[in-house]
Amino acid sequence: MDEVAQQSQRSTAEKLGNRTRGRGGGGGKLRGLPKDSPAVRLSKTLSWLLRHGAQSEGLPMRPDGYVKVANLLENPKIKSQSLDLAGLQQIVNADLKHRYSLVCEDDVWWIKANQGHSIKAVKLDLKPVLSIEDIPSRTAVHGTTKVAWQSISSQGLSKMTRNHIHLAQGVTGKNVISGMRKSCDIFIFINIPKALAAGTKFFLSDNGVVLTEGNDKGFLGPEFFLSVQNAKNEALAGWEVPQASEGIDGLAQELGEVEIQS
Repeated sequence: MDEVAQQSQRSTAEKLGNRTRGRGGGGGKLRGLPKDSPAVRLSKTLSWLLRHGAQSEGLPMRPDGYVKVANLLENPKIKSQSLDLAGLQQIVNADLKHRYSLVCEDDVWWIKANQGHSIKAVKLDLKPVLSIEDIPSRTAVHGTTKVAWQSISSQGLSKMTRNHIHLAQGVTGKNVISGMRKSCDIFIFINIPKALAAGTKFFLSDNGVVLTEGNDKGFLGPEFFLSVQNAKNEALAGWEVPQASEGIDGLAQELGEVEIQS
């Protein structure tokens, strides 16, 4: 499946290559870095529109995050690429992180981003996590960097401008679909049972990302960190693993055996 998806992405890149290279400013400018392939830049633009930019771009969005495909294709940034429904379907199907959901309702096509929104009016239809068993991997981990850890270690994780804090069901390279960047070198495992007992609400997105709004200030405090590891699967120096609460000793042992790949 991965090989098929990669071939599909390469095909999309070839088709879009001549349309994207050399484009300057204006409404049709794609997001992303110059080093990104045309397919990646188009996907980043789609992601930005569906997660953050719909309001500023005048793109109507339902409360559940869906926008009409017809409206999306008319957006200047997308229209400049001559993208059609078939091309959009190819991008959605080839996306290895399952970032998007594409549905047809009453002969009208709709698309949404499955998580990552900063648009406050969006209220996704998410599955509540009521116990650790509601998370298929029984694991929730946030990947970050050494620089960001300096503040996270004292204040906790913050949702910042997004609607939720994102937690992956494992570390990149361990059959994790989405929820973590490959550039992360610090991994914070969350004590889900303890956080639930304290009243923190968690949800599961359509693509398997564990989401939480944190407390009333948008933070998930360090008291809910189960363990913190570096990219070599070592406990982070200066970080003491909190005492595991009753009933999660097995989870603590399991997380300690997770093999982290850089």
